[in-house]
Amino acid sequence: MKKVKNVARPGLIIAYILLIVSSFLSIFPFIWIVIGTTNTSGAIIRGSMRLGSELTNNFNKLFNQFNMAPALWNSAKIAIMTVFLSLLICSMAGYGFQMFKSKGKEKLYGVFLITMMVPFASLMIPLFQLVSVLNIINSPWSVILVSSASVFIVFFFRQSFVNYPTEILQAARVDGASEVQIFIRVFIPSMKSTYSAAAIYIFMTSWNNYLWPLIVLQTKDQQTTTLLISSMSSGYVPDYGVIMMGIALTTLPVVFFFFVFQKQFVKGMLGSVKQ
Repeated sequence: MKKVKNVARPGLIIAYILLIVSSFLSIFPFIWIVIGTTNTSGAIIRGSMRLGSELTNNFNKLFNQFNMAPALWNSAKIAIMTVFLSLLICSMAGYGFQMFKSKGKEKLYGVFLITMMVPFASLMIPLFQLVSVLNIINSPWSVILVSSASVFIVFFFRQSFVNYPTEILQAARVDGASEVQIFIRVFIPSMKSTYSAAAIYIFMTSWNNYLWPLIVLQTKDQQTTTLLISSMSSGYVPDYGVIMMGIALTTLPVVFFFFVFQKQFVKGMLGSVKQ
């Protein structure tokens, strides 16, 4: 037994060293951003890793000289509405694909999954024509509606629903509940972890979305945080301290959202891959 322990210890030491190094590499960019929020642009360019005294000035510049407050509100509004609609639409689609019997269901589902391989760049022109016909260009709805139907989220929900006990649904049908009542009152409450995991993924994707908002949100009053930070960094003389402050503030909602639903996220992800 002593020999086994002696052999295991070097392996554990190497594993811990690798974990520490990988953890440091993962967290270093966030540390650098936080330090950058307190420094001037010149200090950041020089690679200074010391805390400065420009935190208040960078914060004031960000909100007084740039459109940060409306951009945060636009991002939050789009992300929250996208999460709500995407959870509703995609979970109903996953529920239908899994719980109802049909001859061509699997073939239709296969075709549905194939669309995941279509690059978004090839869809931008028809999507732009669609939102143009609907007259919602330069409106939050042009981003919300396009982002609400995700093939991946439908796939995620269906995989999570595979092991759901159908006896519960059959009992509810015997009691006279309609399919809408079963879905809202029985099914959704029992799948909270799956919905939480999907909500985190949708929120992060929507909050960090850049390409499609760049195309359809064409005025400054409709800019999201990603568009604002991109425009700040593309100036002739970018103020990196202010940019770091913007990045830090933009990161906080995602970090908060993840840590609040962390346990449910892990449960939902594990549940989605169990077969």
